[in-house]
Amino acid sequence: MEIMSQYKWVASWCGAAMVMVVPWKILEWAWLKPKKLEKYLRQQGLNGTTYKLPFGDTKEIMTTTNLEPMSLSDDIMPRVMPFVHRAIQNYGKIFFSWFGPVPTVHIIDPDAVRDILSRMNEFQKPKKNNPYIEILSTGVIDYEGDKWSKHRKIINPTFHTEKVKLMVPAMCLSCHEMIKKWETLLSNDESIELDVFQDLQTLTGDVISRTAFGSSYEEGRKIFELQQEIGLILMHVLQTLYIPGSRFFPNSRNKRMEEVDRELKALIRSMIDKRMIAMEAGETGHDDLLGLLLQLNYDEINKNGHKRFGMTIDEVIEECKLFYFAGNETVGNLLVWTMVLLSRYPQWQELARDEAFQVFGNNQPDIEGLSRLKIVNMILLEVLRLYPSATALYRMSNNETKVVGINIPEGTLIIMPILALHHDQDTWGDDVLEFNPNRFSHGVSKATSKGLLSYLPFGGGPRICIGQNFAMLEAKIALIMILQQFSFVLSPSYSHAPQSIITLQPQFGAHLILQKIKDDLRN
Repeated sequence: MEIMSQYKWVASWCGAAMVMVVPWKILEWAWLKPKKLEKYLRQQGLNGTTYKLPFGDTKEIMTTTNLEPMSLSDDIMPRVMPFVHRAIQNYGKIFFSWFGPVPTVHIIDPDAVRDILSRMNEFQKPKKNNPYIEILSTGVIDYEGDKWSKHRKIINPTFHTEKVKLMVPAMCLSCHEMIKKWETLLSNDESIELDVFQDLQTLTGDVISRTAFGSSYEEGRKIFELQQEIGLILMHVLQTLYIPGSRFFPNSRNKRMEEVDRELKALIRSMIDKRMIAMEAGETGHDDLLGLLLQLNYDEINKNGHKRFGMTIDEVIEECKLFYFAGNETVGNLLVWTMVLLSRYPQWQELARDEAFQVFGNNQPDIEGLSRLKIVNMILLEVLRLYPSATALYRMSNNETKVVGINIPEGTLIIMPILALHHDQDTWGDDVLEFNPNRFSHGVSKATSKGLLSYLPFGGGPRICIGQNFAMLEAKIALIMILQQFSFVLSPSYSHAPQSIITLQPQFGAHLILQKIKDDLRN
């Protein structure tokens, strides 16, 4: 009995301790630690918002979608990133806010950005705070450390310039099919109104299907359709505050996402299995992205004598999904904003068309001519400045460290708003909000006095986008082929409404009026 009494006393004491400790830990996590960090940041002269329970500034930061269109202007920061826009005015170009109880330092300073992006071991990609996004894509873009190094090493040669050149015919074929569709719609009319955003998204998905999967093109199209369905569901999900655990609720939306994701992975796995069987039988000659990736992965494993030196099949599948998402979104958005801006600035549209005919005549673009384009290149660079596909870069500090004289606590989220950097008057000059491709007439490095890291459409540092050459080549081909066949202006029904949900897109589409180029203008 005495022993039992002792056990009961110990159990009661442990229970009481738990009752006291758990609330204390919650209080420390949700209030005491954030307030201590806020004081620490302010003592260094850093300004920012006051921490408040329970979400900090999360709701304000995520409120980016305005149901009303804006005036026809390229001053899009107030609409796309209203919280950051207001905070810069109130606190300066380096300030802090709160993502829940996590301190978040926003940096719109080119020197600090350059420093952070170069220190990839100290500042790593934060874990995705919304598991829905992981369904759309993961892969080398999310990995860190040795896993990132391994994937980057294997994937890099896939996007070397010489490999990408081989994909020009496939890109041209996809563009030709879209143009034939537009010509058919125009066959009985002098002009036609189209929402070109949808067609350009289809075009870029079609290009990925051909360049990634080659002879398996039809299966590639199916993958694009499935990926697109997941993307549409995510568009709605990401416009609301994520409730932890809601990803696993057995509702119709979650069930459909699971079904689509399973079908998508099974389709890619089937193609990989066929390729692997062929490779092991000694077949070669696949010049598409999947073939190159599998061969490079196979070679890496054989060279080192163990599978751990290569990617697993599941990891290859995720990289294929990433090809689709990144390639489709980046180029599709670049092309739609280019057509919108050239509709608003017809003088630049004519200059680009003149260059297209001067270099290619009525012929299909080729790699040699594409390398000689100057005006088209300047236009695309300026579009990426004003309307970058990704509006911000995110990093997390692994340990307490220093950036431009500021001590950054361990576990601090770093946000580098690309859009704010690209729209910074101190960096780009008084005409920062004007569409002026001439600023890139001597290349990116001389476009500003601040240097290359003021311009980040494809990120920067060691993690700069692998596929940037692929994206720019595809955009040049598509734009040249469109300019050779059509002129275009904004439709009266066009609504200017840029919004950032994963990428920067036109909220209400891009309604333009297309007109066929007359034969005498082509000669």
